[in-house]
Amino acid sequence: MLVTTQENLDITRSRGFSVQGVDTKNRRKALRIGPEDRVLYYVSDKKGFAATATVTSDNFEDHERIWKHHDDQETFPHRVELSPDVVLDESEYVDGYQVGPTLQYVKKWPPDMWPLAFFGMLHIIPQRDFNFIESELRRINGDLLVNEDPHPESSGSIVSSGIIESLDSSDEVSDVKKHFDVSAKSRKSSHRRRKKRHR
Repeated sequence: MLVTTQENLDITRSRGFSVQGVDTKNRRKALRIGPEDRVLYYVSDKKGFAATATVTSDNFEDHERIWKHHDDQETFPHRVELSPDVVLDESEYVDGYQVGPTLQYVKKWPPDMWPLAFFGMLHIIPQRDFNFIESELRRINGDLLVNEDPHPESSGSIVSSGIIESLDSSDEVSDVKKHFDVSAKSRKSSHRRRKKRHR
């Protein structure tokens, strides 16, 4: 998922959603973006989801000044070429206040504080969240096959952030550790029960 402003989205729209840059702060995530990854656009000052697109190139570096930033030195140099999939007008955005609190990605936050999960420009969100929001975008856009994934083989989304189908590695490690701890306790308990039966 890529978080942007209305001003910068308008710039991307004026260029036909043909290219997208990511700021220097998110360089490491940006370098993971590649062809067939999906991008979901969230407009922070409108609290709405506006569009999806598919990456059509490897990432590259370019310092041509296209988008606006409060830091004049920021040129959003980490870029990819795109092809738009679903693009809504500003008046039709999917309301973040309606769908935001239901997303798996924001489950760590209290429902009324979900916007805090979207700080920063680039986010790796669950595939389920991406599919759900894109289906809403398609429904509003009048697409008939709202439940059909047009890119079933794609590896993920940027949310660009990022590559969508994976979660933050820290979450994955935590989940694996919890599973391991529970399994270990279960094995110990079973072992004690077997010893009692043999006495």
